[in-house]
Order: sequence, then structure tokens, then C-alpha cells
Amino acid sequence: MLLNDVCRRLPLRILLAEDNTVNQRVALRLLERLGYRADVAANGLEVLEAVRRVQYDLILMDMQMPEMNGLEATRRLRQEQAGRPGPRIIALTANALEEDRQRCFEAGMDDYLAKPIQVAALVAALERCAPSRTPAPSPGPGVEAP
Repeated sequence: MLLNDVCRRLPLRILLAEDNTVNQRVALRLLERLGYRADVAANGLEVLEAVRRVQYDLILMDMQMPEMNGLEATRRLRQEQAGRPGPRIIALTANALEEDRQRCFEAGMDDYLAKPIQVAALVAALERCAPSRTPAPSPGPGVEAP
């Protein structure tokens, strides 16, 4: 499998939520190798603002950010989007303990990646994503789908 084949098979609109500029560059470079481009938010408040403007399929969310951490941003995002499809949220954290993982899921995150991010783990997480955009309406009764 070619790395940039992932993007062609699974086109995703991605937001990277990460306050550390070195970690931003590393994550953006990994995504670029897979054929993706991502927008960047440096804290949870910026995440909420970005999601109000753009419909993302995926947010890679650092847990520890200034102003509003990833857990609180996820909780607020899930509250704001209650009843509507929202982006898949993958936690990014150096905290690899089971209780940290559980806190992510309790906040409403869908998946979890430990830092430093490994390419194979990122690809596996991306493979578990499905775009949140509403699918095209199905044809009416008696009409065959194309």
C-alpha cells in the first residue's frame, strides 16, 4: 500500500488540534505523507470556532492544550452538535494509561492515539473513520441505485 493511497481511498477534511508547534509540524508532515492537508487549531476554543465555520470529518485532538483542553472541547462540541452528525474525534496524548484512555471516551472522543504518533497507528485510526457528511439521498421505491 502506498502511503498517499490512504487519502484517495478515504478523503477526509481534517482539523489538527495541537498547541505545541513541534508536534504540529510532526503531525502535519505525517498527514502530508498520507496525502492529507489539515487545518490547525492551537487550543480548544479555536477548535470550537473552526468547527462552527467548517464541516470536518475528523479532529485529531491533543488532550492538554491551553485555554481549553481537548476533553472539555470535545464535551462542548458534542453538546453543540447534539442530534447532528459530527466529526470523528481522535485523542492525541502522551498519557498512555488506561484511565486516560477511558477519560477520552467518556468525554465523547471516538478513538485514541499515543504520542509520538506512529504512521501505522495513524493509518489504522484513519481507516476507522467514515466521513460525517450526509450521504446522498437514496432513490425512491422501485428505482435502482446507480
